[in-house]
Amino acid sequence: MKAKGVRTNQKRRTRKDLLQAAARLMKEGRTPSLEEIAAEALVSRATAYRYFPNVEALLIEAPLDLALPDEEAMFRGASVADPVARMERVDKVFHEMILENETALRLMIAKTMERRAAGDDDLPTRQNRRTPMIEAALSPARTEFDPASLDRLQKALALLIGTESMIVFKDVLQLSDKEAREVKRWAIRALISAARK
Repeated sequence: MKAKGVRTNQKRRTRKDLLQAAARLMKEGRTPSLEEIAAEALVSRATAYRYFPNVEALLIEAPLDLALPDEEAMFRGASVADPVARMERVDKVFHEMILENETALRLMIAKTMERRAAGDDDLPTRQNRRTPMIEAALSPARTEFDPASLDRLQKALALLIGTESMIVFKDVLQLSDKEAREVKRWAIRALISAARK
């Protein structure tokens, strides 16, 4: 079981390396080929093609890594240890990134669904950007939750933070941006309160 976890982590790192390599090349004002991205990421062309079926899929997703700060930058200077305030900060950053990149995010979801439909389940089809942010937000308050509740809370919060919740609020519920933010703030408070109990 441990070996499988190591392989899974390696696959996630390889995928992230490809995204970061593409982002670096794009920052230079270029539209790189998949071969150039593979070389920049220090992986073979065949490996790059296993993770991304074409360069378009990679170039759609790569700018999203640039649009979000890392966990350290997200909370730099934040003196508040309150998990609600910290989660609201995560939600705000993700919400703004999603608004600015809505078309690219919808295309990324479409590409993900294409890969799933093709039965390509061996490799990660999405980069998990939200879980590290959620974990960092809750980290100063870890002792307020028992381990099982904290794990469940992190997973539940992942439903609220990200593109999928935007699609539900916008397309399904047809809420305004303001209403969607209010519902998410309420849900963040409710979930954290429930996990503390």
